[in-house]
Amino acid sequence: MYSQHTRRSSRRRFLRGVTLAGVAGVLGVHPKTAAAEPPPETTKLRLGRLAAICPAPYYVAEELLPTEGFTDLQYVNLPGGPHFPKATVAGEIDFGINFIGPTITRLDAGDPLVLLSGAHLGCFELFASAKVHAIRDLRGKTIALVFGLGGPEHTFIASILSYVGIDPRKEVQWVEHAFETSTQLLAAGKIDAVAAQPPLSQELRARQIGHVLVNSTLDRPWSQYYCCMVYSHRTFVHRYPVATKRVLRAILKAADLCTSEPELVARFLVDKGYAKNYDHALATMQDVVYRQWREFAPEDTVRFYALRLQEAGMITSSPQKIIAEGSDWRFFNELKKELKG
Repeated sequence: MYSQHTRRSSRRRFLRGVTLAGVAGVLGVHPKTAAAEPPPETTKLRLGRLAAICPAPYYVAEELLPTEGFTDLQYVNLPGGPHFPKATVAGEIDFGINFIGPTITRLDAGDPLVLLSGAHLGCFELFASAKVHAIRDLRGKTIALVFGLGGPEHTFIASILSYVGIDPRKEVQWVEHAFETSTQLLAAGKIDAVAAQPPLSQELRARQIGHVLVNSTLDRPWSQYYCCMVYSHRTFVHRYPVATKRVLRAILKAADLCTSEPELVARFLVDKGYAKNYDHALATMQDVVYRQWREFAPEDTVRFYALRLQEAGMITSSPQKIIAEGSDWRFFNELKKELKG
């Protein structure tokens, strides 16, 4: 008689033999197109690629999109996180996913983006030197940025600083360095903090450089809001509402797969080149909160971060204006009812 451990091990070996293209049927999550739902208005999609692990649902959706009627999938290599909004605004890709901060600043600037859904909770970690024991200790300190002012880690850290009453424009010094340079400077005590997402955050912990000051997956209030959110170009949503819903359905189903089958998803990320280290990819699937997209209201996240960025002097629009002019939750709300469980 097989033990439970044996059954789990056998199932893992079996799943390693299939691809995510077939896992939907294996796991019983194959998309069921509603009888009244028409096919997508376009069968062509352009999506972005970059070397990051946490947007895994966006990548895993690649395997589910053909079942939603998309037969022409094109992928654009992007150099980094800040380029998702830029590429979407420029029409180079049709959907983006990244930390909410840069998307809010682009909406404030008038870019034609539409927020559609939350993607996951947590992923950012703020690492600090031994001189920094609390967020308030960052006043007057030097913080390194990999993607520069306005990028994901800048808006994340600025939100944290403004939350405790530190003016990120005047009371800290920002410097821009490549990640490897930043880690060396942090280890040498020449800078005081740097933010990182997987796999970079995992590398910092493995090398025992700095200590975690804020973990957005675990620490309130950051853990109570989405980290990354899904959006599209306003024109795409207006022209192709059925296609928009179908893309979002694939991404949300993929988010469920990240939770239910972390080993298979981690292997997919490595095989596709999104991650180099399987253990890092697996740890991300196990640590980042993907499954709870049903339980959080995306407008709460926009309101929270828009307030922080307004306090930080990075936007002038009110949260109400950002939500009213830059979001469309109808597809998300429909899918929450459709994808119960």
